[in-house]
Order: sequence, then C-alpha cells, then structure tokens
Amino acid sequence: MSQSSIFYPVFAQVMLTFLVLTMMAVKRMRSLRDGELKIKDIALGQSNWPEEVTKVSNNFRNQFELPMLFYVVSVFSFMLQKSTGVFLLLAWGFVISRMWHSYIHITNNYVPKRAYIYFIGCIILFAMWVILCAQLLYEGF
Repeated sequence: MSQSSIFYPVFAQVMLTFLVLTMMAVKRMRSLRDGELKIKDIALGQSNWPEEVTKVSNNFRNQFELPMLFYVVSVFSFMLQKSTGVFLLLAWGFVISRMWHSYIHITNNYVPKRAYIYFIGCIILFAMWVILCAQLLYEGF
C-alpha cells in the first residue's frame, strides 16, 4: 500500500461534499422557481426555506464540521508517512459513516439513527487520531 492511498477516501469525502452542494443548489433553485418562496424571503439569510431544502443545507454545513478533523489527520498521516493499512480502513469507515449519515439526514432524517451513525464516525475518527499520536509517540517525531 502506498502512502498516497490515504487520499482515496479523502477524495470520496470531497465528492460527497460536492454532491450535497449540488443537491442543495438544485433544491433551492427548484423552490424559488416553483414559487415556494421569494428571493426577498431569504436574501438576508432567513431560515424560510422549505424543510426539504433545509435538510440538505444543514447536511452541507455538516460537511465542514467533523470532516475537517478527518482531512487534517489524513494529511498528517501522509506527511509523516504513517498511513498504514489499518489507518486506511478506518479512513474508509469514516467516509462510509459520513455517506450513511448524509443519506439519513437528507431523506427521512430519523434523528436517533442519524445520531448513532454520527457517533460511529466520531469513534472511527478518534481512533485515527489515537493511532497517529501513538505512532508518533512510539517512534518519536
């Protein structure tokens, strides 16, 4: 496994972010086109969007929260040449948890299940950080 393999799950997470962005844009344009609201209703950032648009918008915002720690740990592991096979599996696990979280968030938004999947992603991400820190402490900087 090459060190650069860590970027495949990173690219997948980035693509998820762009997919959600595209969905948000389409839903917002459709909502405005169909007359569900007027531009003046949202011009100053008011939260007047319909529920379907709000769910996707909230999910898009989520893509810039926990995933930021994923991007950082992935880049650090690459820079420090610590991207092991286990680390790569955890990275894919995190991305899959984010995809699953997004699916739930955008569709039925069943909060208990969404929270459970979010928690799994947090545990995986925490494990990635612990592994990287342990590798650095064990081998030294």
